[in-house]
Amino acid sequence: MLDRPRLLSVNLATERSFRYRGRDVRTGIYKKPAGGRVLLRTLGLDGDFQADPRVHGGPDKAVYLYPSEHYPYFRGILKRADLSAGFFGENFTTEGLLEDDVHTGDVLRIGTAVVQVTTPRTPCYKLEAKVGSTAFIAAFLNSRRLGFYLSVIEEGEAGAGDPIRVIETVAGLPTLAGLIEDRYFVSR
Repeated sequence: MLDRPRLLSVNLATERSFRYRGRDVRTGIYKKPAGGRVLLRTLGLDGDFQADPRVHGGPDKAVYLYPSEHYPYFRGILKRADLSAGFFGENFTTEGLLEDDVHTGDVLRIGTAVVQVTTPRTPCYKLEAKVGSTAFIAAFLNSRRLGFYLSVIEEGEAGAGDPIRVIETVAGLPTLAGLIEDRYFVSR
């Protein structure tokens, strides 16, 4: 972990639809960096569309955080130079805060908001459809570069450049990297 992890980008989506296996699907996975500061509320960021709060959104998955350090790996795997903040559907693109650095239950201050780490991401078919590869979900899981969800303890504002401060950590529990290894790894 960097001495001073930081928020590189806050990403939002408007409602969008795409065709998948013969049906129209609503999605909020096509996120773009927001200009300025964004209010983070208990159920998510103001202005961000969440198509299915059962899997993204709600009190335990209000925000999806993804480390920028993972982007170079996927640029190589996908052979795409155009991957940028928000591509994986994350609300927060960060620097210096990896799955090895945090535990479920850790409390962070980002901007004026206080959030708690809840669980690693489990990717769905919408990421597969966006990337255009049925094999991508397995590759994403096998990479162990999943990012993680946050719940909101105290509402507040966040914006690009804000420091991320760990204000409480849960010692003795496995890191998110350990949880990913134990629960989410797909064998090759």
